[in-house]
Amino acid sequence: MPSYKDAGVDIDAADELIARIKPFAARTKRKEVRGSLGGFSALCEIPKSYQRPLLVSSTDGVGTKLKLAIDTGLYHQIGIDLVAMCVNDLIVCGAEPLFFLDYYATGKLNVDVAASIIESIAEGCVQSGAALIGGETAEMPGLYHGDDIDLAGFSVGVVEADAVIEGEKVAAGDVVLGLASSGVHSNGFALVRRILAKQTQVSPETIQALMIPTRIYVAAIRAVLQAKLPIHAMAHITGGGVIENIPRVLPKNIQVQIKQDAWPRPDIFKWLQEKGEIAGHEMWRTFNCGIGMVLIVPAHRAAEAKTILAAHGETVYTIGHTAACHENDPAVVLS
Repeated sequence: MPSYKDAGVDIDAADELIARIKPFAARTKRKEVRGSLGGFSALCEIPKSYQRPLLVSSTDGVGTKLKLAIDTGLYHQIGIDLVAMCVNDLIVCGAEPLFFLDYYATGKLNVDVAASIIESIAEGCVQSGAALIGGETAEMPGLYHGDDIDLAGFSVGVVEADAVIEGEKVAAGDVVLGLASSGVHSNGFALVRRILAKQTQVSPETIQALMIPTRIYVAAIRAVLQAKLPIHAMAHITGGGVIENIPRVLPKNIQVQIKQDAWPRPDIFKWLQEKGEIAGHEMWRTFNCGIGMVLIVPAHRAAEAKTILAAHGETVYTIGHTAACHENDPAVVLS
């Protein structure tokens, strides 16, 4: 008689995967978490240090960078990207990431591949201080084919109600700090893959550079917040680059003026622009171009913020300032 396994779903493989990933999740556990991996749902208390806590949520994927991981077999860091795309969004409003959940879907479960990816998800959680509290592994033959997989991430954080950073305090004369990216991060890979497809040969070093995971900025930014230094706004530089992400956190009649030569452009972006024959404006609105996170801070506290960020491993550049503008003026000016 036909079985579930005959239909393409291997429950034994799923059980093996759960056993493999439990040690990874254990590395990420916070004291607020109740229960263990494998239950029907997950429980987490709000830390008792918060007086008026607001829960903050974020969900994202890794885009078609995942397809490049599948094509190259370089799965071992893609989970860091998944976590980063969620927790970097949480920290933008000042939130501390509490926990993370993943969704892993495939046509036929390869336990080794899945375990490698989930181990890297756990590493991303360790870097951000979030507990890997649960997730879902779905084996769906007929919907996914061959080595196809899909990933999604979900994270919840917490912030004091009176400490939410929403950009309303940004004023003319503030300093714009740029935190260096680790590379392309996890955006623009539809264009990256199109460029790769047109090359007769691509070096292993270039592929490795493209697969460097998205930098997680949580620990360094939380250090600034814990030092009680004011941050007026933050922007996670994802798809759309600085041109489209910074305006999301600016009040009316304020623009950001950025000096393009204020930081060195990583070689991987030069390679993409040259090989893809990409116009400068298109580069700016597609890729992070070397800046993965932007902080807008009062000018008289900028030096202190830079010192703390650098002490926590970040490479920080003063990339511009804010200025008053008219309603119809561009929100970001590159010079």
